[in-house]
Amino acid sequence: MAENGEKRHPTAHRTKGQMKRDNAKPEAIARRVETNKGRAVAVKAGIASKGDGKDVHHVKPQRAGGASTPGNLKAVSPSRNRGWRDGV
Repeated sequence: MAENGEKRHPTAHRTKGQMKRDNAKPEAIARRVETNKGRAVAVKAGIASKGDGKDVHHVKPQRAGGASTPGNLKAVSPSRNRGWRDGV
């Protein structure tokens, strides 16, 4: 819900201020650090390369205890890696 007269984007559920506060939380920062580490490991292992237009996918999700090791990473298209899937 919009706070202090802030406008929210028609397709967003939160205002920019709310997103900024959520992204500054320690849990969100830790999640981004781990995700960025996964990308760096994938580039170093030759799984992905800079500018290839691919996302690095964790075979076992990080939320389920998956690590950012080369054996748990693969390059997939952004449309396959982002958003919600049916049955999840």
